[in-house]
Amino acid sequence: MNQTSQKCVPCEGGTKPMTTEEMKPYLEEVQNWQTKDDNKKIERKFKFKDFKEALEFVNRIGEIAEQEGHHPDVQLGWGRVEVELSTHAIGGLSVNDFILAAKINKLLS
Repeated sequence: MNQTSQKCVPCEGGTKPMTTEEMKPYLEEVQNWQTKDDNKKIERKFKFKDFKEALEFVNRIGEIAEQEGHHPDVQLGWGRVEVELSTHAIGGLSVNDFILAAKINKLLS
């Protein structure tokens, strides 16, 4: 499955979050992302040489998030960025989270 070619679909709730079994193949596709909070979120920590490089990466994430209509929680610090994804409307993970994670990973290539 090529998640970078997929598009996030608006989620207004009313669907259940992915189960652990449902998310396994998606998680395998997004290298270096890990689940957290009882599999309700995925996160990845990125390292950079300085604050400027980290900030530029965050701005590129912001562009993708706006295009996809799906927005991560981002923490920025000197030489580091932490990204957390979850679909708030359903209180857990959806395919959208993995699509956005894949697109964020692609920024590094």
